[in-house]
Amino acid sequence: MKKETLVLAYSGGLDTSYSLKKLSKDNYEIHAISVNTGGFSIEEIETIESKAYQMGAFTYKNINALEAFYKKIVKYLLFGNVLKNNTYPLSVSAERIIQAIEIVRYAKKVGAKYIAHGSTGAGNDQVRFDLIFQVMAPEMEIITLIRDNQLSREDEINYLKSKGIDIPWEKAKYSINQGLWGTSVGGSETLTSHLPLPNSAYPSKLEEEQPTKIELQFEKGELVSLNGNSSDSIKLIQDLQKIAKKYAIGRDIHVGDTIIGIKGRIGFEAAAPLILIKSHHLLEKHTLSKWQQYQKEQLANFYGMQLHEGQYLDPAMRDIEAFMESSQTRVTGTVFVELWPYRFELLGINSPFDLMKVDFGSYGEMNKSWTADEAKGFIKLTSNATKIYQHLNSKK
Repeated sequence: MKKETLVLAYSGGLDTSYSLKKLSKDNYEIHAISVNTGGFSIEEIETIESKAYQMGAFTYKNINALEAFYKKIVKYLLFGNVLKNNTYPLSVSAERIIQAIEIVRYAKKVGAKYIAHGSTGAGNDQVRFDLIFQVMAPEMEIITLIRDNQLSREDEINYLKSKGIDIPWEKAKYSINQGLWGTSVGGSETLTSHLPLPNSAYPSKLEEEQPTKIELQFEKGELVSLNGNSSDSIKLIQDLQKIAKKYAIGRDIHVGDTIIGIKGRIGFEAAAPLILIKSHHLLEKHTLSKWQQYQKEQLANFYGMQLHEGQYLDPAMRDIEAFMESSQTRVTGTVFVELWPYRFELLGINSPFDLMKVDFGSYGEMNKSWTADEAKGFIKLTSNATKIYQHLNSKK
């Protein structure tokens, strides 16, 4: 009997290993896929590949999607200074989008009729994966064994043991998901509303206590140089992360609304993303007009929310990206930053497009382009609307 072709999003963990083993026994030819968005080492990829074949995969492939992740998503999160609830740089949710897209493309390449993932029915990832799969490949049937059968870890472990696979599946005390744009950290504390994550939960420890100054050079909104060393943006982000994580910078806990309507809490560590977002934002304050900043902030907030909720393929997202791309024309210059244990300080900027470098005057000091009478007239006219309202309503 000819086996049906199925592509499985495979991480090597318990849920996807169970799915792979079970589906391989159900007359499917399984192509296991992992998508690297910055969280896999060569050794980890080799381990996952070995485990995939042990579970019954017909083929295994690790797709390097770092460049696509940066160009299609990370770049715009930086342009928009996107922080979900003014806190979270969308580390995991951004990764899931590009992973889902790459998995669908591969599924079409091998002519798969089925596509599967190991998400449960209680989180955001099921929505993100299914949305992308349904939009890009409505002809493919989506299989989610863990969600559909409401399986417990014990159910999965017992099944694998019955098939001769007796690998220790102890659940790690903390769930760590690392990528180019940050690392999420989940544990028993994040299931509460009051407990902080302990220092031991974060993957990066404080190694450096002496402050150091760094220089970040941006060109049209993108990072092009770190401390005078030019390279591509992906490598520079990774290099900045290596420097900043030694100061244990970028730790926080995000509290927000999940796609399925419940409140959620997750810890994260994102030294490079937070430094870059804040540095980029400072440069924009000097180089963009008041209304450019205002409109971009509204659109970027919406963009981040839609991305978080899996709506990346909506055409409005491409429109917002075009706006943000246009807004970066003059966001060029160097930002000076000082790193300290657990924090960083923005020192200032230097840019040929710095709007403070004008001959009209210095704020709070002296003007050179208007008279005192002109200033008084301007203030009088500016107050008119409020003056009329208060005059009318004070009588009532």
